[in-house]
Amino acid sequence: MKLLRLIVLNASLLLTPIWGHAMDLSQISNKDAVSALRTTLSKGADSAIQNLGQNNGFLNNPQVHIPLPAFLNDHKGMLKMVGMGSQLDAMEQSMNHAAEAAVPKAANILKKAIQGMSVSDAKSILSGGNTAVTDFFKSKTKDDLYAALLPIVKGETGKLNLTAQYNALAQKGSKFGLVDASQANLESYVTNQALSGLFTMIGNEEQAIRADPVGTGSALLKKVFSQ
Repeated sequence: MKLLRLIVLNASLLLTPIWGHAMDLSQISNKDAVSALRTTLSKGADSAIQNLGQNNGFLNNPQVHIPLPAFLNDHKGMLKMVGMGSQLDAMEQSMNHAAEAAVPKAANILKKAIQGMSVSDAKSILSGGNTAVTDFFKSKTKDDLYAALLPIVKGETGKLNLTAQYNALAQKGSKFGLVDASQANLESYVTNQALSGLFTMIGNEEQAIRADPVGTGSALLKKVFSQ
């Protein structure tokens, strides 16, 4: 988590007074300033992916742990009573490991969004609310990330026979309103949960850093924005 706290640290510092004067956002047109912000976002994205993509990065993190779809989770006790406990446990582990395996695919897509960041994007980030960076990533990358992560998730969850059984049952259940449409396909559910976990980690750290913008990087930004 210490590595992840690098996320938006420099960006958050831009929102605080420097030598007693509030930052003039018109200065963001300075090439070096935009470059500094891009570097900060890149480091933050790498840190988030490194933490989530490591062994048990999702499974052992209560903030991003992916639970069984509600259709199964709500009846987990009964299903265990009929001897399906080990299958459900294996399924839950498989889902989380699938997300863990897929997340590294996000790196190039996030970096592409960062490199394509315009002056207008940068100003929005610096003048935005506590989730401006997270919102930037979502708006620029969510669809591409889903497309990139889904095949990996399918490959991992497809190793369990229970996945196909779940999909067949859940899709029927969704037609009668018994299963939420967003959970009618396990691969899609896990992919969306993986993205939600990624954005959650980014958002949480962004807010924490904005609330306490201290640490490394301030010297660089003071140099970039000194007038």
